Amino acid sequence: MSRLLLVASLVSFAAAGTACKQEGTVTVRNLDFRGLQAVDAGRLRNALATKQSSKLPWGRQNYFDRSRFDADLKRIEAFYADRGYPDARVTGFDVKLSEEQDAVDVTLTIAEGEPVLIAAVNFDGFEVIPPDHLSDLQERMPLSLGERRDRQEVVGTHEMAVNELRDHGYPYAKVATAENGGPDGKSAVVTFKAEPGPLAHFGPIEVAGNQSVAARVIERQVTYKPGDLYRRTVVQDTQRRLYAMELFQFVNVESLNPEQQNAEVRTRVTVAEGSHQRVNFGVGYGTEEHGRVDGEYHHVNFLGGARVAGAHARYSSLDRGVRLDFNQPYFLNPRMSLGAEGQQWYTYTPAYRSVVSGGKTTLTHKLTPQLSWAFSMTSERTVSSISPEVQDDPTLRDDLIALGLDPDTLEQRGTLSAFGFDLQRSTADNVLNARRGYQLALHAEAAGKYLPGTYNYTAASVDGRHYIPISERFVIANRVQLGNIAAGDDPAQVPFAKKYFLGGAGSIRGWGRYEISPLSRSGLPVGGNTLFAFSSEARLVLRGNLGGVLFVDGGNVWADDWTIDLSDLRYAIGPGLRYQTPIGPVRFDLGYQVNPIEGLTINGEPQKRRWRIHFSIGQAF
Repeated sequence: MSRLLLVASLVSFAAAGTACKQEGTVTVRNLDFRGLQAVDAGRLRNALATKQSSKLPWGRQNYFDRSRFDADLKRIEAFYADRGYPDARVTGFDVKLSEEQDAVDVTLTIAEGEPVLIAAVNFDGFEVIPPDHLSDLQERMPLSLGERRDRQEVVGTHEMAVNELRDHGYPYAKVATAENGGPDGKSAVVTFKAEPGPLAHFGPIEVAGNQSVAARVIERQVTYKPGDLYRRTVVQDTQRRLYAMELFQFVNVESLNPEQQNAEVRTRVTVAEGSHQRVNFGVGYGTEEHGRVDGEYHHVNFLGGARVAGAHARYSSLDRGVRLDFNQPYFLNPRMSLGAEGQQWYTYTPAYRSVVSGGKTTLTHKLTPQLSWAFSMTSERTVSSISPEVQDDPTLRDDLIALGLDPDTLEQRGTLSAFGFDLQRSTADNVLNARRGYQLALHAEAAGKYLPGTYNYTAASVDGRHYIPISERFVIANRVQLGNIAAGDDPAQVPFAKKYFLGGAGSIRGWGRYEISPLSRSGLPVGGNTLFAFSSEARLVLRGNLGGVLFVDGGNVWADDWTIDLSDLRYAIGPGLRYQTPIGPVRFDLGYQVNPIEGLTINGEPQKRRWRIHFSIGQAF
């Protein structure tokens, strides 16, 4: 009876709409739901053919269609059934035509009914895998006892079960899924029954599709060898490693004749080469650096062997210079690489200008796709001088002389020789715009001591980031930074170019770049040896590619080593907008200083303004 009433109402509305306007000219102004509790309204809207029009005058307009709306009634029931509500029904709808008769507001009333709950999950025929791996599978599966049966979670658990078998030497494994309901139809027993097939090992490896890249370059990235027990994860790892070389547009690792179910699995690695020489040129604008010009050239198969060589040049008001780089992959083993970098780089702070000339050699070991460590050796020449605008400031000169400035030349000159160690782990799901997972970066550096050079110090820093998805549209992002430079009782042992600063688009957004640090007696930031900072953002998708952010930043920099004072932190709060693009989100942030820095001077002017606007590309962290 309810379905007949719905159809009758729909026919009546369609007749009225046709009398007022031609079909295809009545826009859907609003699409709302009543009785919605168990599912997300945004996901339900995305599943329907009837779409709500944009609120913006230039946005997309969607028109009401009678046949699509009638089909949406069935889509809603199917949508709910897949999520464990087989009795869900659309019990009515309210349609309001605008006075101009060119737009309609639609409200659907839904009776969700009682959900089907998971009573038990059984795994039959999985004795071929180790018991601890089966237990781990049961702990990781998305299905949970007592929770509603979601079709996507059943499919996800099925895929995990198949992959577990294929990762223990059973490449031809199949898993059947059966679901039995209880006497009331409101409980479900889900059973996954395995057909493992024969145990298999890797056999011969073929390479196809390569032209200028030697087959041995591809073969050395393969993480298995003939005779190894078949494992699906090593096949995937091989594919990831080949893509990471940036030599190929397409990579596929496939089993040959899988229908024969042989105990020896022959594999073929098929590649399609991309362009090996790449040139990028960009002109941009940021509120901190104003105009910016970047140029970059890279050859990803330099002299063969998948070696990478390139050059990067930049010119902006904050930094400029040229960097050359070279990377030798497969150094000693497939997971290690040797890199070299040379640079002539200028950095401009409010108090002084630093010029760094020299190079660094780095040995990197990628233990897993998520974990890597690197050991580096740096040899540089650093020259720092007072900015011309502040050379006549005697108080600044005295402060910088205490930090190592030569009183005759008004420069700090020296050679830096240092060892460095870095450890990085990342489980973030997206480099440009992470929604879940974490990133952890540790850095340690030692200069002088047993190495020749002017400077003698040790430094350590940690950068941790954590991303928590609250819903499909809402993410909480957090970041903590801690850094320290120790040079004993002689601050001149630390080059100005290594000093810490905060502020700007990537840290405490109520201030500009380099504006948070210990101040000279005249109010100019001169850098410090201890840093502590944190940031927290609430990121929300507003509509389509447009997102909004609310953030709070805090932190400070202190002159001496290990002198963190949590009562002496600077805070900034504010809103922001994000617009997703293929190269990352375009970012606009407005930061407000909760507690301004008394006496701060930039470009000879006291800083009284308590807000900063930041415009850039990419998330703040």
